[in-house]
Amino acid sequence: MATPILTPIKLTAAETALVDAFTRQVGELPGDGMVLVARDNALDGIKTEGLPTRRVESWHYTDLRALLRAIPADTNAPFIEQRPGLVSNAFVLPVLNGKPDVKTSIDGVTIGSFRDRLMSDDHAHIEPRGSDDAIGRINTSFVRDGLVIDIADGTTLERPLELQLSQSAGQSHMRFAVSFGAQTKGTVIERHSSLSDDASLVSSVSDVVVGDGADILWIIFQAQGPVDTHLAQMNFKLGANAKLTLYVINTGGKLVRQEVHGVTVGEGSDFQMRGINLLGGDTHTDVTFTLGHDVPNTTSTEIIRNVIFDRARGVFQGQIRVAPDAQKTDARMACNTLLMSDDADFSAKPELEIFADDVQCGHGATVIDINATHLYYLMARGIPENKARGLLINAFVAEIVEELDDEQLVEALEDVISAWLDKHA
Repeated sequence: MATPILTPIKLTAAETALVDAFTRQVGELPGDGMVLVARDNALDGIKTEGLPTRRVESWHYTDLRALLRAIPADTNAPFIEQRPGLVSNAFVLPVLNGKPDVKTSIDGVTIGSFRDRLMSDDHAHIEPRGSDDAIGRINTSFVRDGLVIDIADGTTLERPLELQLSQSAGQSHMRFAVSFGAQTKGTVIERHSSLSDDASLVSSVSDVVVGDGADILWIIFQAQGPVDTHLAQMNFKLGANAKLTLYVINTGGKLVRQEVHGVTVGEGSDFQMRGINLLGGDTHTDVTFTLGHDVPNTTSTEIIRNVIFDRARGVFQGQIRVAPDAQKTDARMACNTLLMSDDADFSAKPELEIFADDVQCGHGATVIDINATHLYYLMARGIPENKARGLLINAFVAEIVEELDDEQLVEALEDVISAWLDKHA
């Protein structure tokens, strides 16, 4: 039987730009040996298969090949300076236009450059997750730097640690390897922002290990510019009796895909995820989440709140998988959306895959408008309609933020939400 001949695909303008950029940069990208092999393989996947389309199930609601129409030049971006932290007492680790500053010293925390790992370790673990991992393929091909952070056993971070990822134009491809030792406690703020009106393409991958008995709050706050493309991925593992509380807050970007992929590897672990997507204009934001409950006696709860204005399009895909041995799993997931425009659109796809019989699992999704009765109640007391709508929307999302114990952090995030609503609502 003859071997079938595969017809090469015709690359789009964006795919061609990625291939050309790799050809220009390959000689100066850090790493050799297995790192270079991983880069070549990742780029080859883009050349032979292209970026994913709706035919790829995990990208069904985000046709990246059609949506990513242009790639900004990979030239040096204008100089930018470190900004104040989201909260005033934070330890700030700036990564400006993809270049990290590792001078900050924190007791119990070792901070290094990911570039050094690429240069010294043939097993830097930058391979994509699989053939449908477009973010991984792009990041693996082009990653130049990032941070390696190790928090020693028993360490308590007295102040939040902010990874301040600021971009002024062009491209940045960053990687973060973060390890929390046993019994550690602390807060990490992963803050993405744009400091110019020029278009940028950012890919960011965080690999996080949460050790036994650790209790970690991680906040992803994405506020890129209105013409920016933001492709991000967080991969995590939870040890025994570990707790990870993850907040994902999107308030910017033209094309955004935030992936979260986790697995429980120790009994007694608990994962809590809260998401807020504030979408307006002609933007597309996709939050895709998978969690594998692989061991018994683990819990998880995911609550996502979305507010959609104008012609914006949003996506939430959430998949919980319960392995055959993962008895006594308790997993809940809910996605609630306020659709504020007839031209706006939101797609929700919650999924459960359960292979154990002694579990408690459930999921749900709602898409609604402002409750007319609630609106009338406020207006009957003299509150103008636009102000009343703003109050109801704010209450819808602020409920999520108010779960946090840190008052200063709550105030900072509430200010962000209020400022966005003042502009769009």
